[in-house]
Amino acid sequence: MTKIIAFEGIDGTGKTVQLQRLYERLMADGRFRVKTLSFPMYDTFFGAECGRLLSGSGGVRANEVDGKSMALWYALDRFEAFRDLDYSDADVLLINRYILSNAVYQSVRERDLGKPDLLKFVIELEHEHFRIPRADAHIVLDMNPEKAYENVGKKGFRDYVGDQPDIYEALPDIQKRARQKYIEYAQRMPGIHIIPCMEQNKLKSIAAIGELVDQELAFLLG
Repeated sequence: MTKIIAFEGIDGTGKTVQLQRLYERLMADGRFRVKTLSFPMYDTFFGAECGRLLSGSGGVRANEVDGKSMALWYALDRFEAFRDLDYSDADVLLINRYILSNAVYQSVRERDLGKPDLLKFVIELEHEHFRIPRADAHIVLDMNPEKAYENVGKKGFRDYVGDQPDIYEALPDIQKRARQKYIEYAQRMPGIHIIPCMEQNKLKSIAAIGELVDQELAFLLG
């Protein structure tokens, strides 16, 4: 059965870098057939709508949309992807952003404060209603939001937002609350592994962070 590993964390923590590193390591190992996914899928119908909301290009900004409605757009993007995806020939499926990020970000915006968070709703929506598969492990890259924002500025041009940060990336309070929400969820939900990416306020090397990821996944990958 395919093992699903999701890379999560606030914007700018290096999810793409660590996913690619793990992909290359597993492929070089020779024992694993590996596939990758990244959400949102900005070139699909629902993913493109997520992109418009995150950029504000459609006249409505993501942080202005009701939390459950915003969560539904992300869920529909994944539903469409898995409806058409055959990953049965893969031993490992690596995913950049998954269901945990949906619950986190739709629970920490200014308009959501004081309301029940959406973890239960998102799990029911994505796993139980849409039958989107559960991850065997969520790897949460934990980093100081200020340092993470520096990394956002290095991303360069992106189709959905150009060379500017998206709506969530540009709001530091959302990123701070999101970081704490990931840590909170790790206490409430099994399978979430927090990876400390900084030491004494300095960013660890890609290799050092990767070693921590490997240690956390040893139970799953051997």
